[in-house]
Amino acid sequence: AQVDVDIKSNTGVLRNKETVDWDKKSGVRVEFVIDGRVQLNGDGGLVTYLEGTVLVNPHLTVKYKLLDADWVTIEQVSNEVPDNPEATLPHPHTFKLGEFITHATLYGKISLDKFLKTGFSRINDQTIKDFVAKGLPKNLLDKPLSMLKDEDYKKIFQAIQNTELMAPSTKSVLTVGEESLSKSIQRLGEIDFFSVVTRKPAICDFKPVVVEVALARFLNRNLEADEPVQLLRFANRVPLQFDKSGCAITRAIESVNWKSYGVSQPKGNLPLGPYIFAVSIVSPFIKFKNASKETIDASEELVEELRRALMQAGQKLSRHIRKEHKEADLERKLAHIEQFGPILVEALVRITKSNDARKKKAEEGLRKLLGRDSEEAIADLEEAETKLAKQKSKEAKKLGMVDDEDTGVEDSEAQGSDAEVDSEIAKENYKAASTKKKSTQKTVATTTAKSNAPVSTVKTTTKKK
Repeated sequence: AQVDVDIKSNTGVLRNKETVDWDKKSGVRVEFVIDGRVQLNGDGGLVTYLEGTVLVNPHLTVKYKLLDADWVTIEQVSNEVPDNPEATLPHPHTFKLGEFITHATLYGKISLDKFLKTGFSRINDQTIKDFVAKGLPKNLLDKPLSMLKDEDYKKIFQAIQNTELMAPSTKSVLTVGEESLSKSIQRLGEIDFFSVVTRKPAICDFKPVVVEVALARFLNRNLEADEPVQLLRFANRVPLQFDKSGCAITRAIESVNWKSYGVSQPKGNLPLGPYIFAVSIVSPFIKFKNASKETIDASEELVEELRRALMQAGQKLSRHIRKEHKEADLERKLAHIEQFGPILVEALVRITKSNDARKKKAEEGLRKLLGRDSEEAIADLEEAETKLAKQKSKEAKKLGMVDDEDTGVEDSEAQGSDAEVDSEIAKENYKAASTKKKSTQKTVATTTAKSNAPVSTVKTTTKKK
């Protein structure tokens, strides 16, 4: 069949229908021809789009061929096909006045009372009474919507906005999940490190939202250490490839202090390094900045939720980087001992003309003396490895590689991670407040100094003619 789109009603139209023999249980095959410039790599490339689609759809098997390259097949890693989310009514606090009036026109000539109860979530008889207490004229409740004037809608809308309502339900948001995302990210290449975080459903701007973050460092990709990280953005499992500078996801990443996690970052920009940052937002009501739906609107609540997810993933990344630094430090110390220890002993024996027994004791004493720092480094390394083992155990559990005995750590680690995020945010707020206070004190001091400055008086005389 040929599928067209009716722009006025925003519905699909089927034309030229044909019946064919179908010998498969299920499935969809789509074929189309595109005439235009082909971009394979980069933020807007076909490869980036396919990799993003593979990442957030672990149940999907993809087979594709690009230009003259060979066929590429990426097998599914999950047999769980996502269910259709439950339909949910919009929350009245998410509407603007014009949108509220447009929404009312869809319900025909029913009464206002029935429209409020059936057209929105979290509204019942008690809520209607609260609306009346906040200024909604009671005589409008029984009026049909077609009889209401613009002034009536303004009064209704204002009363609704002035009334506190229960937050919307989060049952309508479905996530990829940490376990499935952990398996799916390994389909993109050989991984040196990865960190996956799925936040609990939250309410941002009276809309249910779930944020998922995946950070990864690949061994088989030509990612430079001094280049910005590769950013993959998703809205309801759809890759966003253009206009990333004004997106809420980009703004959230730039607002996090990645230097505290061991990643270099220019001020107010994306961090640098051979990493891939994948951030997914799932919500039945995602607000975009433009009609192309490539940029998510950066509201304060949504940016804060994104920051918390990124900081949790950054904590895992920081532990891995610290372990690498400790291993490198220990390796340098051991190398110095092996290289200069025997030379130092030989020189001391030659200068003091000591015998072999003294030489042997000197070697043992030097090993003890130089080994003290190494022992401390080994102790630090063992501590870091213990923490990393817990993290690996958690990641291995997600991949189904361990027994259920290790499940006791997961919830406590998640709670601890949230507590660490709260602590880091509190430190940032305190630092910002201190800087602002110092700036204010400096301004007041300058103003006071100016007001206390001596005022010169000029005496003028006028001669009478």
